Amino acid sequence: MLYHLLYPLHTTLSALNVFRYITFRTIYASLTAFFICFFLGPWMINKLTQMQVGQYIRDDGPKTHHDKAGTPTMGGVLIVGAITVSTLLWSDLTNGFVWIVLIAVIGYALIGFIDDYLMQIKKHSKGLSVRKKLLLQVIISTGVGLLLYTSPNFSTRVTIPLFKQLTPELGWGYIIFAVLVIVGTSNAVNLTDGLDGLAIGPVIVAAATYMIFAYVAGHVKIANYLQINYVAGSGEIAIFCGAMAGAGLGFLWFNAYPAQIFMGDVGSLPLGAALGTVAVITKQEILLLLVGGLFVIEALSVIFQVSFFKMTAGRRIFKMAPLHHHFELKGWPEPKVIVRFWIIAIALALLAMSTLKLR
Repeated sequence: MLYHLLYPLHTTLSALNVFRYITFRTIYASLTAFFICFFLGPWMINKLTQMQVGQYIRDDGPKTHHDKAGTPTMGGVLIVGAITVSTLLWSDLTNGFVWIVLIAVIGYALIGFIDDYLMQIKKHSKGLSVRKKLLLQVIISTGVGLLLYTSPNFSTRVTIPLFKQLTPELGWGYIIFAVLVIVGTSNAVNLTDGLDGLAIGPVIVAAATYMIFAYVAGHVKIANYLQINYVAGSGEIAIFCGAMAGAGLGFLWFNAYPAQIFMGDVGSLPLGAALGTVAVITKQEILLLLVGGLFVIEALSVIFQVSFFKMTAGRRIFKMAPLHHHFELKGWPEPKVIVRFWIIAIALALLAMSTLKLR
């Protein structure tokens, strides 16, 4: 919006020429989203407290979590709002990719909102059923996949890290592939959201990483130099990623241990969907397994735990899944689990960025 209002005036006021640069708008999108969360955070906490929208703690969870009961949740409304407003303010709104990623975020936020609303406000113990939630996720992701598939010049080839000549062509099957990436990432982030700041930290790291990927993929000279897929128009997605990282930092101010607010499904589901959608747009889909490696590990720990439990009639691999609870029950203090998981996320992101030169 600001881009469309102010950049056309650069012929009169040369200083406004800075609005043409994606890097400039990305920085200010990040700051805008950060300050929206930072300044509205206390109001949101008070509002949710007044509405008695407090976190429900499972009886079978770690005993150290019982004192978290009643902490305001559904803070993801603030995150999604900050991302959306900031993206609309600083992006080129004629870019189709911007609208596609916003559709994914808002669509998944609505799913999360319905689930949280049923649990926290209507006091339905389980919220949306797993089947209904998954069905809604698939419907929205299929719509996103169709929009990308029909986008002009969008490639349906899959990029394999380290193998520049290996790019399988999926054709219409790419829609199914996109659905798997988006739905899988969304639920992996959701599973990771179990400790104070545990999920939002790696989300910030992943968003910042894909901010770089989006910028280089949308810059024809840099993309050719690095021998990665050039995706015309994907540079604008760097602004969205910057907004996501900024909103995450602003939310982390209140979500850091001991948390004053939790994001809920209305935050974790759309943030994961956003990462999956950005990965598909930038043609760095497989690399998301590394950038979001922590989310993958957390999701796999649940899958392995449940599978092993059913196969062995009650035996467990971990003391509790997802994996962060396992380390809690081993005696690690919650802050130590959180920070060490953040360190892993940063290391994986750096490793992923190194692949830009390993082609």
